[in-house]
Amino acid sequence: MIVQACLNGGKNSSYHPAVPTTIEALVADGLKVVSAGASELHLHVRGESGVESLAPDDVDATIKALREALPGTLIGISTGAWIEKDDDRTLAYVGRWSIPPDYASVNLREKNAAALTETLHRRGIGIEAGLAEKEDAERLVRLGLDRLSLRILVEVGEHDIDRAHAVTNEIMGVLRNAPFPRPILLHGDNASAWPLARRALESGFSTRIGFEDVKVLPDGSVAASNSELVAAAVRILKETGLSGRASQVG
Repeated sequence: MIVQACLNGGKNSSYHPAVPTTIEALVADGLKVVSAGASELHLHVRGESGVESLAPDDVDATIKALREALPGTLIGISTGAWIEKDDDRTLAYVGRWSIPPDYASVNLREKNAAALTETLHRRGIGIEAGLAEKEDAERLVRLGLDRLSLRILVEVGEHDIDRAHAVTNEIMGVLRNAPFPRPILLHGDNASAWPLARRALESGFSTRIGFEDVKVLPDGSVAASNSELVAAAVRILKETGLSGRASQVG
C-alpha cells in the first residue's frame, strides 16, 4: 500500500504555477515528493516544446535524469492515445525506448490497449491497467490482460462523489471475479480525489495524488506544491493505521 505522486498529467502553469513540465522541474519535484513520503512517481513526459510525448529521445532523457536523481524510486509514465494520436507510432516508440520506465499506464477504454499491453510486457515494462468504468474492467478480464498487469489502476473521473463511489463499486464487483487478482491503486479526480484517496487507504489499497488529479488539499485550500499534496495523503495513510496491510480487491 503506497502513495504514488502524479506530478503533472496534461496540466501546465495555467492550472497551477508549480506544475512541473521540464525535465529539470520534474527532477526537482520528484525529490520533494519522495521526501514527503511518495513511494513512486507517475508523470507525463514532455518534449522540448512542452507538449506531451512518447518519442524515444524524450522518454529516455526524462527517465535517465529521474533515475540518476532518485535511484531506487519506481517511475511510471502515461501512454494515453491522445499523446501521439497514432496507435502505430505509439507502439513503434515503445519498442525504441532505450531507457524505459519501470511501468506505464494503459487505458483499457482505448482501442490499442491489448496491443500496447502486450508490447510493454514483451519489453519487461510493468503495466498499470487503467480502468475508468465497469466496461473497462470487463474488457480487461475478457482479454486476459489482468494476467499481464503489474497492478490495476482504478481511476474514476466522476466529480460527483456519490457517483464516484458507485462507479468504483461497479469496477470492484468485476475485479472480485477476475482470474488473476492484482494489487489495486484507486484514485479520483478533482472533487472525488480526496474521498477516493481516503477510501483507498482505508481499504488497504494504494492511491495517488498530485497536480494531475487535484490542486486543493483536503480542507479545500489550494496546495502550494505536489509535495504538500503528498504529505496530506501520507497523513491520511498514517491515520488509517493500515500501513502494514495490503489488499487486492475490496
